[in-house]
Amino acid sequence: MSRTVSAVVAPGGGKPAELVEVVVPDPGPDEVTVRVLASGVCHTDLHYRDGVIAAEGPYLLGHEASGIVERVGPGVRDVKPGDFVVLNWRAVCGRCRACRRGRAEACVDDRTATTPMTLLDGTPLTPALGIGAFTELTLVHSGQCTPVNPAADPAVVCLLGCGVMSGLGAAMNTGGVRVGDTVAVIGVGGVGGAAVVGARLAGATTVVAVDRDERKRAVAHELGATDFVHAAEGVDVVARVRELTGGLGADVVVDAAGSEQTWRQAFYARALGGTFVLVARPDASMRLELPLLDAFLRNGTYRTSWYGDCLPSRDFPPLVELFLQDRLPLRRFVSERIGLGDVERAFESMRRGDVLRSVVLVDGAR
Repeated sequence: MSRTVSAVVAPGGGKPAELVEVVVPDPGPDEVTVRVLASGVCHTDLHYRDGVIAAEGPYLLGHEASGIVERVGPGVRDVKPGDFVVLNWRAVCGRCRACRRGRAEACVDDRTATTPMTLLDGTPLTPALGIGAFTELTLVHSGQCTPVNPAADPAVVCLLGCGVMSGLGAAMNTGGVRVGDTVAVIGVGGVGGAAVVGARLAGATTVVAVDRDERKRAVAHELGATDFVHAAEGVDVVARVRELTGGLGADVVVDAAGSEQTWRQAFYARALGGTFVLVARPDASMRLELPLLDAFLRNGTYRTSWYGDCLPSRDFPPLVELFLQDRLPLRRFVSERIGLGDVERAFESMRRGDVLRSVVLVDGAR
């Protein structure tokens, strides 16, 4: 039987999101309904709201979430009612070429629910990244649910669902940071901050955090950065990173800002033969001009990182255990806990750079 619940929906095109009632149907084959406990407010949600992402609205926002499986549809075997899960927007198929070759993190056939959630008048909703979690109840593919230890705080571990995992994975999975490496992270928001944590967790001895906002200095050091470069106007970021890495440049540079300027900084701040990882999503209008000879002479590796090249079933449970053992400072990413009606205010805080993450508490979360 379908349920009517409160949810945050945006029409798109920059118009404000509103708290409205939506209809969540019973789960179909391979689908489940999840009672949402907490959901982080991510830049991707703002992109849907502002029309940056080209998809048909209206949009059911929210995707970085944790909750309890409520009902399962026919054919669901990997989760059951009562499971505490972190939702993931990459539900790998197990059948494509990447999956068959043991590279499921590069799956090209992600699965989402096909039964639509709707407005009261029957208008289908586009759920953000196939999830839609700023709601009391959501409908997702069973593969988008990763069971984790229920002892964890839902408002903290929900952030593994997108931003924090993207940053951790950019350093650990995509960048392949090793013990003794030097690392530079450009942009110390939620994703960049997580890349700092991931670099230290992987054993980096020097982690240089770079940001235009001087307020991020304290945050960067709390997350494990050994050095901070305030990228104010006139500051030569490349020279400073080289100075802090013995004149060589960083073994791994993570660009978590995603502009033409930061791309160039990351490219030239990288040590010869090092790795450059772009994890931030650039604007479609951005363009680069680079001497091809520089690309040849500097050698090394350039990679983009989608979702931190994670495999949720492999990565989420052990990361939650590290959090429970106080070895992973996930709680530091939660800047504030808010209600469903506060999402627009959270977007403004995000635009000003006042928060790492606002987290929406939905239904009885701590």
